[in-house]
Amino acid sequence: RDQRWGRGVEGGGEDPLLGGLFAAARVVGFQGKDFKSNEHFLACVKHFAAYGAAEAGLDYNTVDLSERTLREVYLKPYKAAFDAGALSAMASFNELSGIPATGNHWLMTEVLRGEWGFQGFVVSDYTGDEEMIKHGYAKDGRDAAKIAFLAGVDMSMQSGLYRQHLPDLVKSGEVPQQLLDISVRRVLATKALLGLFDDPFRRIDEKREQSRSMLPKSRAVARESGRKSIVMLKNDGDLLPLPKSGKKIALIGPFASGQHDLVGPWVVYGTDEKAVDLATGVRAAVSDKNSIIVAEGSKVDQPIPGGIDQAVAAAQQADIVVLAIGESQNMSGEAQSRADIVVPKPQQDLAEAIAKTGKPIVVVLKNGRALALEGAVANAPAILVTWFLGTETGNSIADVLFGAYGPSGRLPNSFPRLDGQQPYYYGHKPTGRPNPDPKLEDYKARFRGITNTALYPFGHGLTYGKIEYDGFTISSPSIGMNDEVTVTARVTNRGKRTAEEVVQLYTRDEVASITRPVRELKGFKKIKLAPGQSQTVSFTLRPADLQFYGVAKKPVVEPGKFDVWIAPSAEAEGVHGTFDLTA
Repeated sequence: RDQRWGRGVEGGGEDPLLGGLFAAARVVGFQGKDFKSNEHFLACVKHFAAYGAAEAGLDYNTVDLSERTLREVYLKPYKAAFDAGALSAMASFNELSGIPATGNHWLMTEVLRGEWGFQGFVVSDYTGDEEMIKHGYAKDGRDAAKIAFLAGVDMSMQSGLYRQHLPDLVKSGEVPQQLLDISVRRVLATKALLGLFDDPFRRIDEKREQSRSMLPKSRAVARESGRKSIVMLKNDGDLLPLPKSGKKIALIGPFASGQHDLVGPWVVYGTDEKAVDLATGVRAAVSDKNSIIVAEGSKVDQPIPGGIDQAVAAAQQADIVVLAIGESQNMSGEAQSRADIVVPKPQQDLAEAIAKTGKPIVVVLKNGRALALEGAVANAPAILVTWFLGTETGNSIADVLFGAYGPSGRLPNSFPRLDGQQPYYYGHKPTGRPNPDPKLEDYKARFRGITNTALYPFGHGLTYGKIEYDGFTISSPSIGMNDEVTVTARVTNRGKRTAEEVVQLYTRDEVASITRPVRELKGFKKIKLAPGQSQTVSFTLRPADLQFYGVAKKPVVEPGKFDVWIAPSAEAEGVHGTFDLTA
């Protein structure tokens, strides 16, 4: 929920429901149904827990949360992953309310194993057990090994502390032999399940790997995944899609061409050598390859002598500018927290210079986090968020740029108005002095000069259609604790192009014994609409969907009045109604 944190690129966004769906899907995809299959492997849920709540978005930093926020927000995606069948977990680097996760018995044993019934094994992160010494929680390596093991961490990664100290800890009685046997049994049972005793290298075969890699069918899936991930933030004047002929296009920016920064962070064994860059993808999409002009303009975070002048000259020769800017892949991932989540200054200067040419600009962002957009970048008539799309990057982006595929992605994180808003997320509490109106009021919960809203909120994303929401209905104004309510809306495409819309359901509990967020995502559906087509979209809500962590520190559903929205984003009005939940 804090975009300064570099490892947000590894997660599923700011919302616990969405995060849980992503987590479960990943587990199913990685593990498959056959644990001995050489096409699958054991899923490891990491980093347990609440690593994404590090103070100031600083990697490895302290996490201090109420148990309520921990359970309502941060633990939900982990629970979804374990419910989906994941059989290994990795302890997180951070401390959690004063106790490092690697030594946290409540987290690893009472919650994970006791409450959730987890049957797999837990591994430390890289030297995580040893790092408890620097945390000030263990006095030396022996103490760290004892604390981690008794907390419920079965396997030590990298530090060697278990190998060095567990024999003596067991011999002295400080670690019970019975606990060691249970822990070893967990690891051995999992290895047996995976078939590793029969064939330790069953998943490691170079010839088989070569026969399965970079196949046409897998590259086609990569291209499809890439284009479905692109989010269109704005498209003033219907600048997009671009024409495939009759116009000169200038590709400008550090990501306009070249096989670099394509596969993204944390791709340990992959390279950009076989990846398609933007210039290659664009040239393949247009009818005249000579209509494409390329100028770098600047490096990612360094100016190029004469680079802006060359880029301006290229822009002046063109009818349209595609400005490919943003973050390099080494600006996201582990240990890549950013104090300022803006487009780096050399690129911002490039954007300002290009804007002065008066040419229409399509900004193509490469980024691993939500950014605070400003100046010429924010003011460009069209903006695409393209993240790190992998091997088929250039083709995926070109498919959207030229309309072979209409943008259908939605933001998993809110883009702030200014980076000083961090941490910003849509599901915040209302406070006693909200300033919901666009008009700025004194003595309200906001920063100077801006409203307490996102520039582009969670769930936002435009299509090449013109989408309208109306016709809200609700099956009953009041339901009991054993009933359900169905809400519907009519969604219409008034545009001239087919569009895929992600219809989202949000609720708010107006009055509760614990203050509730201004909105909470409860579901979404993706629909395809031809020009002029309407579709009625329905959602069913049950009292269990309205549950929260109550005063008694247990899940509770309370009677009361609930707002409900069917909308295109977390801050859009869409269509709205209310219903009462009675005891």
